[in-house]
Amino acid sequence: MTEQHKMIWNEAKDYLFIALGLAIYTVAFTVFLMPYQIVAGGVTGLSAIIYYATGFHLENTYIIINGLLLLVALKILGVKFLMKTIFAIFTLYFMLMFAQELMPKQPNGLPFKLMGEGQDFMSMIIGCVLTGIALATVFLHNGSTGGTDIIAASVNKYHPNVSLGNVLIAADFCIIGSCMFFPQFGDYMERAHKVMFGFCVMAMENYTLDYIMNGRRQSVQFMIFSQKWQEIANAIGTEMNHGVTILDGHGWYTGRRSKVLCILAKKNESVNMFRLIKMIDPQAFVSQSSVIGVYGEGFDEMRVSIKKEKKKMKIVFATNNQNKLMEVRKILGNKFEVLSLSDIGCHDDIPEKGQTLEDNALLKAQYVYNKYRVDCFADDTGLEVEALGGAPGVYSARYAGGVGHDSEANMRKLLKELENKDNRKARFRTIFVLIIGGKVQRFEGIVNGEIIREKRGGEGFGYDPIFKPEGYDKTFAELGTGIKNQISHRARATKKLAEYLQKI
Repeated sequence: MTEQHKMIWNEAKDYLFIALGLAIYTVAFTVFLMPYQIVAGGVTGLSAIIYYATGFHLENTYIIINGLLLLVALKILGVKFLMKTIFAIFTLYFMLMFAQELMPKQPNGLPFKLMGEGQDFMSMIIGCVLTGIALATVFLHNGSTGGTDIIAASVNKYHPNVSLGNVLIAADFCIIGSCMFFPQFGDYMERAHKVMFGFCVMAMENYTLDYIMNGRRQSVQFMIFSQKWQEIANAIGTEMNHGVTILDGHGWYTGRRSKVLCILAKKNESVNMFRLIKMIDPQAFVSQSSVIGVYGEGFDEMRVSIKKEKKKMKIVFATNNQNKLMEVRKILGNKFEVLSLSDIGCHDDIPEKGQTLEDNALLKAQYVYNKYRVDCFADDTGLEVEALGGAPGVYSARYAGGVGHDSEANMRKLLKELENKDNRKARFRTIFVLIIGGKVQRFEGIVNGEIIREKRGGEGFGYDPIFKPEGYDKTFAELGTGIKNQISHRARATKKLAEYLQKI
């Protein structure tokens, strides 16, 4: 038989079993549920409720509702997805119609009570077991009875985190609960009685359905210890078309090394597996254990949705100062991919000729944006000491003069100039200038504090060992990066920057 013939046969077999399942469902519904006016979920259940209350034929309501759902679903789910569903809907429609014609009638027009008077509960049990078996037969052969299944599939397509089961349960609760709004079912207590029967139907039907579905899918694991492991592995691979994993084993007592075969198989394949092993090596040691679930090729599909990570926004921080870069990356977190100048191949010494922090930050940001055409931001930070009229301010990095940023020399000079001053109030101020698409935004962060008389602490950089922030008895260098990144001038400016970026 060619592959094409196999595909045709498998499709034909699916349709045959779907029809068989629908026939069982029809018998269960018309012989065991309808005679006692037992309600159920799904479109069939809703159609039955309308029939019990108004006398409008069940199969007509069923085909009308499903017809409307199909028109909506054809656009959402496509014709290919719905082919077996369309087949099932029309097959069940005709089966329900003919079954009601064939069944003997009660005086009220409902089918004859096969179980006799007062056997509502027993009839419900038998009916639920049969409908559960019927639905399992349909589902196991890639079919669907339409109705709420269409609604669930449509919702799941646009909201993959909402499971099919949750949608079906919600729909069934609404359908069964609607009995409370039909005065034809009697007073409120009688209606509540009918609703409770309906919930029992839903629970038992789903239990039977799950039992059969899980039974068919149940898998086992074999561990095979044999000197003829090669022959067994070859036979399992060729005759049973199963994958075999070969593990290295080492006997503790004997000290001998051996090979162990590990096979995952369906439970209904167990007898054939044992038979094959025994034919090759009757002395083989075999361990069989049940597994909760097996997912992958040849077994069940992993039916979980994967949350897609939002693509990180890339933005350039116009600096090669690794300390500042690490600070900003920690504060911005994983939502942004912050690149340094070296990351984009910029090794230029960008001139900082501005007279203010704002000027310098803008000069750096514009330089990067104009040359590389990338979204970027730049900063400039200054320590402003009140007793020195705001100095060193924009010259903080080169306060001691010379080449480069000599933090030790800068601190020595500052402490010397404040040596005889009682007013040691100071503040750190950071200015960020952001350029996105040519649009310029500015953000400011300030932390007040004072300059102490000698260095303390080994963390941080720049003036951190001599700056004690307001409300703390430790310097930035003593507080550590964890606390500093929460309260610092740069942290405050960065948070404002992040809030703006998140709104874009």
